[in-house]
Amino acid sequence: MNWTFLILILLATITGGIIPMTVKRVSDNFSIYLLAFTGAFLFGVVIMHLLPEIYHELGHQAGIYIVLGFFLQVFLQQLSHGMEHGHTHMPGEHHHRIAVTPLLLGLSIHAFMEGLPLGFKYEDQSALPSLMVGVAAHKIPEALTLITVMIHAGRSKASLWRILVIFALVTPLAALVAGWLGGRFEVIQHYLLYVVALVVGAFLHISTTIFYESGTKHHELSRKKVMAIAIGLLLAFLTLIFE
Repeated sequence: MNWTFLILILLATITGGIIPMTVKRVSDNFSIYLLAFTGAFLFGVVIMHLLPEIYHELGHQAGIYIVLGFFLQVFLQQLSHGMEHGHTHMPGEHHHRIAVTPLLLGLSIHAFMEGLPLGFKYEDQSALPSLMVGVAAHKIPEALTLITVMIHAGRSKASLWRILVIFALVTPLAALVAGWLGGRFEVIQHYLLYVVALVVGAFLHISTTIFYESGTKHHELSRKKVMAIAIGLLLAFLTLIFE
C-alpha cells in the first residue's frame, strides 16, 4: 500500500472542504471546470486502465458487474442528492430543508466504495497510481460540495470540521482494509475484482453525468468546459506512458 497516495487523497479531501469554509463565495465557474477536469481524468483512468484489467480477469462477467455498479450509483444518488458529481438536486430552494443523515450516509458509502479498488493488486503497474491520483482529484470538488451544503444547512464550525475529517478518512481506510484483507486472504483478493467492476460502473455514471449535466445552465457543454474535459482526458492518456 502506497501511503504517499493515501495521504494525498486525505489532503485533497481536506483541501476541498476548507475552500468553502474560508472563501466567502466560491465562483460557480471554478466548480464547473474543476468538476469537468477531475471527472474527465477519472473517466480516462477507468477506460484506459481499469476496464482492460477487469475484462481480462473476469471476461464477459465484468459487464454484468459494471452495469450493476452503474445502477447502484443511481440508487446512492437518491441519498446523496448527486454530490458525487457536484450536483445537489436539493428539494425546494433552501439547503437547510434537506435530511442531512441520509445525505452523509449515501456519500460515505460512495467514498468507501471508492477506496476499495485502491487496495487491489493490479497487473497493470500504472493502474493503481493513476487511479489514486484520479480519486484524489475527484475528492476536491466532492468535499467542496459537501461542506458547502453543510454550511447552508446551518452546521457549526466544529461540526463542519468533524464531518470533513471523518469523510476524508473513509476512502483511505477502505483502501487499507481492502489491501490488508486482500494481502492475507487470496479469496478476498479474488472477490475484490468484482468490487472493482462495481466501482467502475459507479465511476462511469459519475463522470458521464459531470460531462453532460453538472454545473451548467440547461446542461450544455460550453467551450471552456470542453477544454477542461479535454485536458483531463489528455492527462489520463499520458498515464499510459508509465505502463
